[in-house]
Amino acid sequence: MEISQSLRRIPSSYIREILAAASDPSVISLAGGLPDEQTFPIDLMAPTLAKLTEMPRVFQYDSTAGYAPLIKHLTERFALPETHSVMISTGSQQGLDLIARAYIDPNDVVVMEAPSYLGAMQVFGLVQAKIETVPQCEFGPDLAALEACFKAHKPKMFYAVPDFHNPTGVCWSLETRKKVAELCIQYQVAFIEDAPYRELRFSGEALPLVSDFCPNDSIVLRSFSKIASPGLRLGAVSGKSSFIAPLIKVKQGADLHSSVPMQALLLGLLEHEDFPQHMERICSLYQARYSVMIEQLQTQLPNSCKAYPVDGGMFVWVEIPACDTFELAKSLLSNGVAVVPSPVFYPQPEQARAALRLNFTNATEAELTEAVTRLAQGLNQYI
Repeated sequence: MEISQSLRRIPSSYIREILAAASDPSVISLAGGLPDEQTFPIDLMAPTLAKLTEMPRVFQYDSTAGYAPLIKHLTERFALPETHSVMISTGSQQGLDLIARAYIDPNDVVVMEAPSYLGAMQVFGLVQAKIETVPQCEFGPDLAALEACFKAHKPKMFYAVPDFHNPTGVCWSLETRKKVAELCIQYQVAFIEDAPYRELRFSGEALPLVSDFCPNDSIVLRSFSKIASPGLRLGAVSGKSSFIAPLIKVKQGADLHSSVPMQALLLGLLEHEDFPQHMERICSLYQARYSVMIEQLQTQLPNSCKAYPVDGGMFVWVEIPACDTFELAKSLLSNGVAVVPSPVFYPQPEQARAALRLNFTNATEAELTEAVTRLAQGLNQYI
């Protein structure tokens, strides 16, 4: 049976492929966006796990929007106005897929930053959207380019990760957040705010969501994979109720509803009195690992390379001299360190500036030191 034309246009995930190659125990992987397993709050979830045997209701079919007690908790946690609602998705990735399938017709224009999240490019590619990109600066998207793009292409939506961007780690400034919201309102562009790393801040003050400045023109995607466990496969999508209703309709046809026992387990975790301390431990651990990585990068990398500091999240972006970054990544893999080359994160890979994305959350401090040593040796030999 022939696969669809839309699927034929979507390349396999390079990151998934390189993670498989990096499973060799001699390789230190900086390639994936994996949280460290020691951060999974299994001890905090244990009481709810034990209670599930006394909760037969959660093993029955349930509402597509989500487990009612969890919906109530998140509505309060997110301080949603009465006109807004939240639904549970099977990971925030499904939330993005539901948005694309509910709102995008073939050749509708979606704006993204370049570089941008690979998973979003795949989702929008599957619905045959036309992706337009704007360059990213130190404080977020190039605002002049963004307005010009809105004027010229009349996009349906602008997708972005304002907090600790994947792959660059950039965190938008307050001024950028306000201006992007203003432009979305002015040009009637829906803002899709992906916030999977927002809680992983370990330096500086938290900033408002972009959607706080355009609440009636935005949808927010949140993930519990980074603060609880990826295996739970739970995310949340919030926005105006009229925006969320079509997503629920699409989800009914996709999977009826996300796992109710896992939703009950997540609720128990979020309501646990020690959950705030759990978040502090995660951020402290990742800050220590980041500090080791950035210090080693600044000390060991060739002068022609530049590593960009971050205030949170999971990634460091390293710009390097022009080269074939895929061949470089293969060379580095043979040298015992796995990285992701920049073209993976561009809808038009040929437009990518030479760079590497490095993950610092899933390796020990000793492993990070050794990984940077291998990286520096490989770069010195290649460039």
